[in-house]
Amino acid sequence: MRTTDRTSDRDAMIVAGMPLARALARRYEHRGEPLDDLEQAAMIGLIKAVDGFDPARGGDFRSFATPTILGEIRRHFRDRTWSMRVPRGVKENHARVVAVTGELTQALGRAPTVAEIAGDCDLSEEAVLDAVGAHTAYRPDSLSWTGPDDDADEVDIAVADPGYRQAEARADLSGPLAALAPRERLIIHLRFHRGLAQSEIAAIVGVSQMHVSRLIARSLERMREAGAW
Repeated sequence: MRTTDRTSDRDAMIVAGMPLARALARRYEHRGEPLDDLEQAAMIGLIKAVDGFDPARGGDFRSFATPTILGEIRRHFRDRTWSMRVPRGVKENHARVVAVTGELTQALGRAPTVAEIAGDCDLSEEAVLDAVGAHTAYRPDSLSWTGPDDDADEVDIAVADPGYRQAEARADLSGPLAALAPRERLIIHLRFHRGLAQSEIAAIVGVSQMHVSRLIARSLERMREAGAW
């Protein structure tokens, strides 16, 4: 097929999908965000769906596009609600974790563990995990994040990043993550969004591999009960 034909077909699919995108955006109209912003997020999802859809595989485009569009709308809410819903103390801890992680990474020549960060921050490991987990609940595509006021500062806790954007192609587990404790959120993130082995997660979190396995099973059950699938 010529490039002009593909472009024409793509444009036609986007136009045809606009009513669906707008309808999905309107579901969230009275949740504190302007409808225009929700529709813009929905359109981004629609374009992603069009670009990812393969007609040769068959299937209904509407069914294919709906999860992608809803995912972009949810992502919009997560990006907007970090600054409004996370407690001030957790935000302050997050800022300390950002600074200390950068210092330790430079000093150690590797990403620090939770225990090392906690020691230098004078926080408990649970407080460090809470700072990580709270942000992960709203921005689950990476443990390397930028805070709302820190565009350049990143945190990367003992994890090499081989391409976390691949997580977008996986199931969107972000909503039900809020039902989990901070450590469980971190473990689920590392396992399913980063693709780490249980032994690697055990080394990062500081527990046995068997305990990681039990925590994953328990967390998935809680997420199922919370409506993840």
